[in-house]
Amino acid sequence: EEAALACDLLVPFNVVWILDTMRVMLASWALAAALALHGADAFSPSGVQLPASRLTSSSMPLAARPAAFWAPAAKRAGATQLHMAATVPKIIQGGMGVQVSSWKLAREVGRKGELGVISGTAMDVVLLRWLQEGDPGGLYRKALATFPDQGMAQRCIAKYFVEGGKDKAKPYKPLQMWVMEPSQELNEISVMGNYCEVWLAKHNDDGTPIESVIGINCLTKIQLPVMSSLYGAMLADGDYVLMGAGIPMEVPGILDRLSRNEDVKMAIDVDDAVTGYYTHFSPKNFWTNSGRPELADKAVKRPNFLPIVSSVLLASAMLKRATGEGPTRGIQGFVIEFPTAGGHNAPPRGFKYDATTGSHALSLNDKGEPIYGPKDEVDLVKFKNAVGDLPFYLAGYYARPEKLQEVLALGGAGVQVGTSFAFSEESGLWDQAKQQVLQQIANDDLVVYTDPVASPTGFPFKVLELDGSLSVKDNYEERPRVCNLGYLRTAYEKDGKLGYRCASEPIDDYLKKGGDKSATEGRKCLCNGLMANAGVPQVSPFKKAGEDSRYVEETLITAGDDVNQVRKYMKQDANGRWSYSANDVIDYLLGRFKDEYTNELKLYKDADAAEDPKVKEMLLAEKAKIESKISGVNDQIAK
Repeated sequence: EEAALACDLLVPFNVVWILDTMRVMLASWALAAALALHGADAFSPSGVQLPASRLTSSSMPLAARPAAFWAPAAKRAGATQLHMAATVPKIIQGGMGVQVSSWKLAREVGRKGELGVISGTAMDVVLLRWLQEGDPGGLYRKALATFPDQGMAQRCIAKYFVEGGKDKAKPYKPLQMWVMEPSQELNEISVMGNYCEVWLAKHNDDGTPIESVIGINCLTKIQLPVMSSLYGAMLADGDYVLMGAGIPMEVPGILDRLSRNEDVKMAIDVDDAVTGYYTHFSPKNFWTNSGRPELADKAVKRPNFLPIVSSVLLASAMLKRATGEGPTRGIQGFVIEFPTAGGHNAPPRGFKYDATTGSHALSLNDKGEPIYGPKDEVDLVKFKNAVGDLPFYLAGYYARPEKLQEVLALGGAGVQVGTSFAFSEESGLWDQAKQQVLQQIANDDLVVYTDPVASPTGFPFKVLELDGSLSVKDNYEERPRVCNLGYLRTAYEKDGKLGYRCASEPIDDYLKKGGDKSATEGRKCLCNGLMANAGVPQVSPFKKAGEDSRYVEETLITAGDDVNQVRKYMKQDANGRWSYSANDVIDYLLGRFKDEYTNELKLYKDADAAEDPKVKEMLLAEKAKIESKISGVNDQIAK
C-alpha cells in the first residue's frame, strides 16, 4: 500500500499557508521594530516572557480562527451542503469500541462544546443485546420510537426485546454474520443500531435535543457493515465521521452519495481473489424492501469526514485520490494518531509480522512488541504544509494541557483523547472492570502491551495487562475458541467460491478453509472480548475443560500507553469506590489552558501606556484577542 501511495504524491506548496506565514513574519518584524524604538515600555514590564509553547507558533492556531475558517474553501458542486460546527472543538473524544465510547460519554463531551464520538463498531449486536437485557430505562426504545420507519422499529422490538431481561445463564439471541451481500434484516439492525446510538448522544433522557456536535468512529478494516452503519448515523443527524485502522479512500464519496440517497458500493479485500469484489448498499432498496419507498426521497445531512492517519504520505494520498467531491476530496480535516494510542495501531513502516517464518523478529523488542523508529515519526510542519488549511488533531499520549497548547501553537486544531475518557463514569466500559482498573492504578502503574498478533486484522493491538482478563496467557489458552460474531473475518476465494475465515476461530475450522495453522497462534477473539468489556458478554456454546457450565466470554481491555494518566482525575468516595467524570478530563485540559492564556495576558497589561499610537493599537488588539480566548475557555468549562 505504501509503495502505491508513494506515486504521484508531490503536493503543491499551499499558497494560503505562505500568506499566513508572511503575515506572522510581518507581525514579528513590527513587534521587533516597536521594541527597538520604544524599549520594554512598549510592552509589559521587563522580565515577563511568552510561554515557551507560544514561541513556537508559526501561524494563528486553527482553533482560534473564526468559525467560517472551518468550512471548505469552496462549496462542492452538486453535493449536500455541509453543516459546520459554530466553533472548532479543541478536544475530540476518541472512538473506542465496542461501546466504550458510549452515547452517554459522547453526550457529556458534546455538552461541553467538544466533539463527542460514539463507537460505530458492532452497534447492530449492541442494540439487540441491550434489548434482550430489558432495555434499562427504556432509552433504546425511546430512540427507536423516533426512527423514520416505525414498522421496521417495531419488528426489531417484537423479535428481540425481553421484558425484565434474559436469563443470565442463557445466551443472547444471535444475529447472522456479515457477508458480501447482507440480508435486509441485517441492514435494518445495523442502520437502527447506529441511529439509536447517535440519537441518544444528541438528546437528553427526556428526548429533548441537545445543542452539541456528535461523531461516529468506524474501523476501516471492518468493511462489510460500514455503509449501513454510516447511513444510520446520518439519519440521526450525525455531524462527523472518523475512520482509521486502514485507508478509507472510498468513504468520502460514499458519504456524498448517501446524503442524496444514492446507491453506494465499497471494494472488499478478498484473499486469493482473481477478480474484484464489492459490497453494495442502496437506500432506495432499503426503504422499498421495508415498505416505505418514500423515505428514500428525503436527503440527509452529509457529515464532515476526518480520516485518522499516521503519516504525511497517507494524508497527501487521500487529498489526491479519495473519492469525495470538492477541492479536498470530501475531507474536512485529519487526526494524526501515534503508536502510543490505544486500540489498533498502524504498524511500523515496512513491518509485517510473519508467524510462519519468524521474519521481522529483529523488529520486536525484548517484550515482543513492534519497534517504532524515526520513519514512523510525523513531521508536523510538513503535515501542515501538505494539508493546507484543513484542521488537524493529534492523538496518542496527548491528554495533557501542555500537549494541547503545543498542538495549537503548531497550527493544529486540538487533540484527540481516548484512554482518559475510557475509564470515566460515563463510558460504556463494564463497571466491574472499570473499578478493577482504577483500583490498581491507585496502588501502582498498569502496563500496556502492544501485541503484534492479538488482532486478526494484522494490525498491532494495545492490550491492558489485567488479572482475570484474556490478557493473561492461561485465560486465553483455556478459552474455548469460537467465531460467532465475525466482524474481523477475512473473505477468501477458493475454487471460484467466496468464503470467510478468522485466525481466532477454532483451528480445525480455519485449516479447512485453507488457513495456515501458524497464523492462529496468539490470535485473540477481539469481537467477544470487546463485547464483554461493554457488559454484554455472550454465553459460549462450549465449556472450559473440566467445567460443568458453559463458558462466559471474558474481557480484553485496550488502553493507550498513558493509562496511568487517569490518576490525575480519579477520586475515591466514602465507600471506597473510585471514579471521575468526562467533565473532569475536559476541565483538566482546558483549565490549565486558561492559566496559559491568563499568564500571556499579563504581557499586555500596560498596553494603554504605549506611546506610539500604532503600536498601542496593535497591542490592544492582541490583548482583546487573548481576553476573547479566555472568555471562550470559560464558556466551554461552564457548559
